[in-house]
Amino acid sequence: MKNKILIIGQKGFISSNLIEFFNNKKLKVHSISFENFINKYFFYENKFDYIVNCSSNKSFIKNKYQLRNDNDSIIAKKIKNSKAKLVILSSRKIYKPKFNIREFHQKKPNCNYSKNKLLSEISVERLLMNRVLILRISNIIGLPIYHKRKLNRTFSDIFFENVKRGLIYKNKKVYKDFVSIKKFSEIVYELIKKECFGTYNVSIGKKVYTYQIVEWLNYHNHNKVSFINTKSTFNNESFTLNNDKLMSQIKIKNDIYDLKKECILISKKFFIKK
Repeated sequence: MKNKILIIGQKGFISSNLIEFFNNKKLKVHSISFENFINKYFFYENKFDYIVNCSSNKSFIKNKYQLRNDNDSIIAKKIKNSKAKLVILSSRKIYKPKFNIREFHQKKPNCNYSKNKLLSEISVERLLMNRVLILRISNIIGLPIYHKRKLNRTFSDIFFENVKRGLIYKNKKVYKDFVSIKKFSEIVYELIKKECFGTYNVSIGKKVYTYQIVEWLNYHNHNKVSFINTKSTFNNESFTLNNDKLMSQIKIKNDIYDLKKECILISKKFFIKK
């Protein structure tokens, strides 16, 4: 693949994994903070084919939508007259939770972040049309990365934070849709390689019960833990994303077996110290 890629946001969970994956593929990839991109855009103009925005900010997550807090739209305005295509990371939370959600299904964002993400999608599509790739992402599983500016906690973040205290929350009735960070990085690579645009659900597209993920992530933990059932609203939202549109484009292996294998590998890296 000859595309030159710029990743905005350098130290986050998704960005750092994408950078590592792209480097392993020998791609021409450069990373920069959002602030430096805005201040030095003239230097980066027309030098990249794809810009992947992994940045966000606390005001966008916590407050009512304002354009000044929407990093995706700010970047889209900057590159409107360039050749670059923009990849934005959206959320499955913009949908009403249910089984087998397709990209055109009802939007019912139920938190501030998801409401803002939907507005951001609309804004960016108006600016860039067929030069934007929107990824509506399910729960991403990966080894936690800790840094002081972290804004979002993933399912695996919460699991590993609790397991350090000897606690594991389980609910055998709840299922969700997951994707490993390794598989997510491969998906982004393949979509860019095929120069896709539009909106895609990113997931394995299957029911995965939370107790299964917990067992896989805890596979190499030899310490005693207490299993606690939880009835919080978050943990009781069952859903799956239909990924037929995605898989028809990239045609890679993306199944529960791969997810299980990756979770067990993550468990090994976390619990077995070298």
